[in-house]
Amino acid sequence: MTTRRVAVVGAGTMGHGIAYVATLAGCSVALTDSRPEAIPPAIRRIGDLFTGGVKRGKLGEADVAAAAARLRADRDLDSAVREADVVIEAVVEDLGAKQRLFAELERAAPADALLATNTSSLSVAAIASGMRRPGRLVGMHFFNPVHAMKLVEVVQPAGAERAAVDRALGFVRQLGKEPIVVKDTPGFASSRLGVALGLEAIRMLEQGVASAEDIDKAMELGYNHPMGPLKLTDLVGLDVRLAIAEYLYRTLEEPQFEPPQILKNKVAKGELGKKTGKGFYSWP
Repeated sequence: MTTRRVAVVGAGTMGHGIAYVATLAGCSVALTDSRPEAIPPAIRRIGDLFTGGVKRGKLGEADVAAAAARLRADRDLDSAVREADVVIEAVVEDLGAKQRLFAELERAAPADALLATNTSSLSVAAIASGMRRPGRLVGMHFFNPVHAMKLVEVVQPAGAERAAVDRALGFVRQLGKEPIVVKDTPGFASSRLGVALGLEAIRMLEQGVASAEDIDKAMELGYNHPMGPLKLTDLVGLDVRLAIAEYLYRTLEEPQFEPPQILKNKVAKGELGKKTGKGFYSWP
């Protein structure tokens, strides 16, 4: 089944990236956010991605014009999702906020629409627990930056409807991404592995094993990672990394997920990475 109409709820880093790739895949996209002030900068960032694609020779001017025409900003949630084939949530990583949103989306979206959460670590079953038909909800975990990263984790809770999982897989492929299917366990596959690596890199920095640059270079040159774990943490956000680590440590009770003190300290000081200009690196 080809998806034609997509609604993205949440206009932050992940939301605008998902909206961008969906427009390029031929979908009409409605981007909405409970904070009206978040929408104009998200539209500008999508415009910057279009411009960058043209400069790099990845997109033609006609492609951009057609894709841009398929995008609309909508300040009203009901209006944004009313005719959607797929609704993707990309709001703050807060269980209560997501539960309340999906109870509302279940009411506002078409009964046959696929509902998906972009959570990177929270239980999809827990998010769906307040829904009348929780089997509709699947996880669709995109990676940052969305336009460049090929992987999408499709998270399958125990009670997920098979048709919903299949539709999610088809939609991911329509976007030109590669899906993997994972069970609804804390951290799924990618966050659990990625956070463990990132936290160990932070502990090494805390212990003075090597500089941030050299720790990152070890993984980039020694293991062929495109970006080192400390620079990646800056890109993701130290606050986001800390919240996920705390969740994994609390739910899995495994020592490798205990957040290092240096991470807690930096978050307390507002050094959250690229978005604030300083994390483990200084950013312009």
